[in-house]
Amino acid sequence: MADAMVNLDSVAYAESFVPEDEVIATARDRARELGCVPIGPAGGALLRVLAAATGAHAVAEVGTGAGVSGLYLLGGMAADGVLTTVDVEGENQRAAKEAFTEAGIAATRYRMINGSAAEVLPRLRDGAYDLVFVDADKTTYAVYYEQAVRLLRPGGVVAFDNALWHDRVADPAQRDADTVVLRDLGKAVRDDKRLLPALLPVGDGLLVAAKR
Repeated sequence: MADAMVNLDSVAYAESFVPEDEVIATARDRARELGCVPIGPAGGALLRVLAAATGAHAVAEVGTGAGVSGLYLLGGMAADGVLTTVDVEGENQRAAKEAFTEAGIAATRYRMINGSAAEVLPRLRDGAYDLVFVDADKTTYAVYYEQAVRLLRPGGVVAFDNALWHDRVADPAQRDADTVVLRDLGKAVRDDKRLLPALLPVGDGLLVAAKR
Protein backbone atom coordinates (compact mmCIF):
# COMPACT_ATOMS: atom_id res chain seq x y z
CA MET A 1 0.00 0.00 0.00
CA ALA A 2 1.39 3.41 -0.90
CA ASP A 3 2.39 5.70 1.93
CA ALA A 4 -0.29 8.29 2.64
CA MET A 5 0.91 11.85 2.16
CA VAL A 6 -0.58 14.79 4.03
CA ASN A 7 -1.70 17.35 1.47
CA LEU A 8 -1.93 20.67 3.25
CA ASP A 9 -4.13 22.13 0.50
CA SER A 10 -6.61 19.30 1.03
CA VAL A 11 -6.54 19.85 4.80
CA ALA A 12 -7.21 23.57 4.33
CA TYR A 13 -9.98 22.79 1.85
CA ALA A 14 -11.63 20.37 4.31
CA GLU A 15 -11.37 22.87 7.17
CA SER A 16 -13.12 25.57 5.12
CA PHE A 17 -15.54 23.24 3.30
CA VAL A 18 -18.53 24.26 5.43
CA PRO A 19 -18.43 28.07 5.82
CA GLU A 20 -19.00 29.53 9.27
CA ASP A 21 -21.78 32.07 9.68
CA GLU A 22 -21.26 35.49 11.21
CA VAL A 23 -22.42 34.47 14.69
CA ILE A 24 -19.92 31.60 14.89
CA ALA A 25 -17.16 33.82 13.47
CA THR A 26 -17.89 36.45 16.13
CA ALA A 27 -17.90 33.80 18.87
CA ARG A 28 -14.54 32.57 17.57
CA ASP A 29 -13.18 36.13 17.82
CA ARG A 30 -14.40 36.36 21.42
CA ALA A 31 -12.74 33.03 22.19
CA ARG A 32 -9.46 34.43 20.89
CA GLU A 33 -9.82 37.47 23.16
CA LEU A 34 -10.50 35.24 26.16
CA GLY A 35 -7.60 32.94 25.39
CA CYS A 36 -9.85 29.99 24.53
CA VAL A 37 -9.01 27.66 21.65
CA PRO A 38 -12.34 26.38 20.28
CA ILE A 39 -12.84 23.45 17.96
CA GLY A 40 -12.02 24.24 14.32
CA PRO A 41 -14.57 24.70 11.54
CA ALA A 42 -14.37 21.13 10.22
CA GLY A 43 -14.60 19.65 13.71
CA GLY A 44 -17.52 21.91 14.51
CA ALA A 45 -19.33 20.84 11.34
CA LEU A 46 -18.75 17.22 12.34
CA LEU A 47 -20.21 17.85 15.80
CA ARG A 48 -23.31 19.30 14.15
CA VAL A 49 -23.62 16.19 11.96
CA LEU A 50 -23.19 13.90 14.98
CA ALA A 51 -25.88 15.78 16.89
CA ALA A 52 -28.23 15.48 13.92
CA ALA A 53 -27.39 11.83 13.22
CA THR A 54 -28.08 10.82 16.82
CA GLY A 55 -31.30 12.85 16.88
CA ALA A 56 -29.84 14.47 19.98
CA HIS A 57 -32.30 15.82 22.53
CA ALA A 58 -29.79 15.91 25.39
CA VAL A 59 -26.12 16.84 24.97
CA ALA A 60 -23.49 17.36 27.66
CA GLU A 61 -20.48 19.56 26.92
CA VAL A 62 -17.33 19.81 29.02
CA GLY A 63 -15.73 23.17 28.26
CA THR A 64 -18.19 25.89 27.22
CA GLY A 65 -15.49 28.24 25.98
CA ALA A 66 -17.00 31.20 24.16
CA GLY A 67 -19.82 29.09 22.69
CA VAL A 68 -18.37 28.04 19.32
CA SER A 69 -18.85 24.31 19.84
CA GLY A 70 -22.19 24.94 21.56
CA LEU A 71 -23.49 26.76 18.49
CA TYR A 72 -22.52 23.82 16.31
CA LEU A 73 -24.07 21.29 18.69
CA LEU A 74 -27.32 23.23 19.05
CA GLY A 75 -27.43 23.63 15.28
CA GLY A 76 -27.67 19.87 14.85
CA MET A 77 -29.82 18.96 17.84
CA ALA A 78 -33.56 18.39 17.84
CA ALA A 79 -35.62 21.59 17.98
CA ASP A 80 -36.51 20.90 21.62
CA GLY A 81 -33.04 19.62 22.55
CA VAL A 82 -31.19 20.95 25.59
CA LEU A 83 -27.43 21.48 25.81
CA THR A 84 -25.92 21.14 29.29
CA THR A 85 -22.55 22.86 29.20
CA VAL A 86 -20.01 23.02 32.02
CA ASP A 87 -17.11 25.43 32.43
CA VAL A 88 -15.08 26.59 35.40
CA GLU A 89 -14.74 30.10 33.92
CA GLY A 90 -17.81 32.30 34.33
CA GLU A 91 -16.44 34.83 31.83
CA ASN A 92 -16.40 32.14 29.14
CA GLN A 93 -20.01 31.27 29.81
CA ARG A 94 -21.07 34.90 29.65
CA ALA A 95 -19.48 35.10 26.20
CA ALA A 96 -21.22 31.86 25.17
CA LYS A 97 -24.59 33.16 26.37
CA GLU A 98 -24.04 36.28 24.27
CA ALA A 99 -23.31 34.10 21.23
CA PHE A 100 -26.41 31.97 21.81
CA THR A 101 -28.56 35.08 22.13
CA GLU A 102 -27.13 36.48 18.89
CA ALA A 103 -28.01 33.19 17.19
CA GLY A 104 -31.62 33.47 18.40
CA ILE A 105 -31.35 30.39 20.60
CA ALA A 106 -33.93 30.38 23.40
CA ALA A 107 -32.58 30.26 26.96
CA THR A 108 -34.66 27.12 27.53
CA ARG A 109 -32.42 25.25 25.08
CA TYR A 110 -29.28 25.39 27.16
CA ARG A 111 -28.23 24.96 30.76
CA MET A 112 -24.92 26.50 31.81
CA ILE A 113 -23.24 25.11 34.92
CA ASN A 114 -20.31 27.07 36.30
CA GLY A 115 -17.95 24.69 38.08
CA SER A 116 -15.48 21.86 37.83
CA ALA A 117 -16.69 19.20 35.40
CA ALA A 118 -15.04 16.53 37.54
CA GLU A 119 -17.50 17.51 40.28
CA VAL A 120 -20.51 18.32 38.09
CA LEU A 121 -20.61 15.29 35.76
CA PRO A 122 -21.12 12.70 38.54
CA ARG A 123 -24.34 14.53 39.44
CA LEU A 124 -25.83 14.10 35.95
CA ARG A 125 -28.13 11.18 35.22
CA ASP A 126 -26.94 7.80 33.91
CA GLY A 127 -27.79 6.99 30.30
CA ALA A 128 -29.63 10.27 29.79
CA TYR A 129 -27.49 11.83 27.04
CA ASP A 130 -27.29 11.30 23.29
CA LEU A 131 -23.94 13.03 22.85
CA VAL A 132 -21.09 14.12 25.11
CA PHE A 133 -18.42 16.52 23.84
CA VAL A 134 -15.20 17.15 25.75
CA ASP A 135 -12.83 20.07 25.11
CA ALA A 136 -11.30 21.13 28.41
CA ASP A 137 -8.32 20.50 30.70
CA LYS A 138 -6.44 17.62 29.08
CA THR A 139 -5.04 16.17 32.30
CA THR A 140 -8.60 15.33 33.44
CA TYR A 141 -9.73 13.67 30.20
CA ALA A 142 -9.57 10.20 31.80
CA VAL A 143 -12.15 11.30 34.38
CA TYR A 144 -14.38 12.81 31.70
CA TYR A 145 -14.09 9.62 29.63
CA GLU A 146 -15.47 7.37 32.36
CA GLN A 147 -18.24 9.84 33.15
CA ALA A 148 -19.14 10.21 29.47
CA VAL A 149 -19.60 6.45 29.03
CA ARG A 150 -21.88 6.42 32.07
CA LEU A 151 -23.92 9.39 30.83
CA LEU A 152 -24.48 8.07 27.30
CA ARG A 153 -27.46 6.03 26.24
CA PRO A 154 -26.79 2.98 24.04
CA GLY A 155 -26.08 4.35 20.55
CA GLY A 156 -24.94 7.67 21.99
CA VAL A 157 -21.66 9.25 20.94
CA VAL A 158 -18.73 10.77 22.82
CA ALA A 159 -16.24 13.11 21.14
CA PHE A 160 -12.91 14.40 22.48
CA ASP A 161 -11.19 17.36 20.83
CA ASN A 162 -7.39 17.73 20.58
CA ALA A 163 -6.91 13.97 20.36
CA LEU A 164 -3.76 14.39 18.21
CA TRP A 165 -2.49 17.32 20.30
CA HIS A 166 -0.42 19.31 17.81
CA ASP A 167 0.93 16.12 16.20
CA ARG A 168 2.55 15.08 19.49
CA VAL A 169 0.36 12.04 20.29
CA ALA A 170 1.61 10.14 17.24
CA ASP A 171 5.26 10.74 18.20
CA PRO A 172 6.34 8.26 20.93
CA ALA A 173 9.26 10.52 21.83
CA GLN A 174 6.83 13.16 23.14
CA ARG A 175 6.26 12.46 26.85
CA ASP A 176 4.85 15.68 28.32
CA ALA A 177 1.88 15.24 30.66
CA ASP A 178 -0.88 16.36 28.26
CA THR A 179 0.43 14.23 25.40
CA VAL A 180 0.71 11.12 27.58
CA VAL A 181 -2.84 11.60 28.90
CA LEU A 182 -4.25 11.98 25.39
CA ARG A 183 -2.27 9.02 24.06
CA ASP A 184 -3.49 6.85 26.94
CA LEU A 185 -7.05 8.08 26.40
CA GLY A 186 -6.95 7.00 22.78
CA LYS A 187 -5.76 3.52 23.73
CA ALA A 188 -8.40 3.22 26.47
CA VAL A 189 -11.24 4.24 24.15
CA ARG A 190 -9.92 1.97 21.38
CA ASP A 191 -9.79 -1.03 23.71
CA ASP A 192 -13.06 -0.37 25.55
CA LYS A 193 -15.50 -3.15 24.60
CA ARG A 194 -18.40 -0.83 25.39
CA LEU A 195 -17.44 1.51 22.55
CA LEU A 196 -16.98 1.61 18.76
CA PRO A 197 -14.16 4.14 18.20
CA ALA A 198 -12.64 6.21 15.41
CA LEU A 199 -9.81 8.74 15.49
CA LEU A 200 -10.28 11.44 12.87
CA PRO A 201 -7.52 13.81 11.67
CA VAL A 202 -9.88 16.78 11.82
CA GLY A 203 -8.35 19.99 13.15
CA ASP A 204 -6.22 18.96 16.13
CA GLY A 205 -7.74 15.47 16.07
CA LEU A 206 -11.24 14.35 17.08
CA LEU A 207 -11.62 11.04 18.91
CA VAL A 208 -15.19 9.78 18.60
CA ALA A 209 -16.87 6.62 19.84
CA ALA A 210 -20.39 5.22 19.84
CA LYS A 211 -21.65 3.36 22.90
CA ARG A 212 -22.77 -0.16 22.09
